[in-house]
Amino acid sequence: MKYYFAPFEGISWYLYRNLAAKHFEAADVYVTPFIAPNQMRSIRESDKKDILPENNRNLHIIPQLIGNRADEIVDTANQIYEMGYQEINLNFGCPSGTVVAKNKGAGILRDLYFMEKFLYDVFEGLKDHMKISVKTRIGVTDADEWEDILQVFNQFSLSELIIHARVRKDFYKGKPNWDAFSYALENSKNPVCYNGDLFSVADYEKLIQTFPKTQSVMLGRGMLANPALLEEIKGLGKLDKQRMRAFHDEMLAMYKEHLYGEITVLHKMKEIWRYWSLVFDKGDAYFKKIGKSKSLVEYQAVVNALFAECRIRE
Repeated sequence: MKYYFAPFEGISWYLYRNLAAKHFEAADVYVTPFIAPNQMRSIRESDKKDILPENNRNLHIIPQLIGNRADEIVDTANQIYEMGYQEINLNFGCPSGTVVAKNKGAGILRDLYFMEKFLYDVFEGLKDHMKISVKTRIGVTDADEWEDILQVFNQFSLSELIIHARVRKDFYKGKPNWDAFSYALENSKNPVCYNGDLFSVADYEKLIQTFPKTQSVMLGRGMLANPALLEEIKGLGKLDKQRMRAFHDEMLAMYKEHLYGEITVLHKMKEIWRYWSLVFDKGDAYFKKIGKSKSLVEYQAVVNALFAECRIRE
């Protein structure tokens, strides 16, 4: 089995990836938060820093790109190739309203003729030197769109098709559509990877029991909330407060060193606690207090109380 870690904009950048891999079992592959090509055909310095090989030693990362202009994708991918990468991932899954309105992310699924032409042009530009994978939703408004979408993907030699088994309008609500994933397992000409609502060992085992042909899975919110989830799946151990506290403290220190200003650090820590609070008994109540913190001193007092008074949920 191959384990991917999903991209999270603003969270799963190189500092987080390296620290998580230091304290917990590392994923086989990390897909980066998406890079959006611009009209200047240049990669933003922050994005470039995130994917620099020297900032990702001993990690297998695949840079993700988002866009709807093949020429911009090809130009940016070629710059990534010059950095030493031989594969990119295309984002056809982001459900954000502002992204979809620009026919990017999941918005590109609305026009299959355009999507086919876009993929053709990207493959023509990169086929001789780069592999291409896609992370996709199964439709925009209805799962009935999936068969036609998959037919388009089947026309291209993707290194992998990562399927978030929801339509765009679902965002992250409701249950993933396992019928759509089952259809892909049987009908995709490309290798497929499952993504969606794997929050526990039980979730993972149910998926594998239902779909024993599954060769790879992408862990997202589940592994972000519980950074030891992959260890639990592999039977290597369980999350405990001591390691979680060490992970937190080193992350806080690292952000203080690399980020500018107390408010920026505070914002970053609040963002990650949206997920971490889920693994603590009574974590929601403390997350509200963390959210109201106006200084790192106040924040640290709440976090100290949380680790002293809350247990890790079974």
